Amino acid sequence: MGKLFITREQLVKNTIVDGNVDTDKFLQFIKIAQEIHIQNYLGTQLYLKISNDVENNTLTGDYLELVTDYIQPMLIHYAMVDYLPFAAYQIKNGGVFKHRSENAETPTKDEVDFLVQKYRDFAEYYTRRFVDFMCFDNSKFPEYNDNQDADIRPDKDTNISRWVL
Repeated sequence: MGKLFITREQLVKNTIVDGNVDTDKFLQFIKIAQEIHIQNYLGTQLYLKISNDVENNTLTGDYLELVTDYIQPMLIHYAMVDYLPFAAYQIKNGGVFKHRSENAETPTKDEVDFLVQKYRDFAEYYTRRFVDFMCFDNSKFPEYNDNQDADIRPDKDTNISRWVL
């Protein structure tokens, strides 16, 4: 796994995740959000450029600003969208278990869905900011338009909302 674009501390500081939550419980959801949602909006080539810079600790200048101001807020909230539906569950030798605390109330599915939607709204807001910025000032990031063949091309559609019937 390549290096993540956010730290545990950034996720905890900017979400309702408690500082005592075991990192192993949500780390894979950051990875999933980064690979699926973030790569979808960056495109393969810009995603690889930023991944390599983060991995090699060489992220600077306009790319550092892009990650700090746009990509990290998107990733934080997309990670929560992906994590929340699974937060109460664990798989152990005996099967799938739902955690229940002695001194807390387990939320209903509707309450969890509400939280997921709120985080999706946050993620969509930051995604719109990113797409608007890239449409206005993508000349600083040539990789954004350098995708070819099987590469993922940047999704510029910010209308992510679900259909309402």
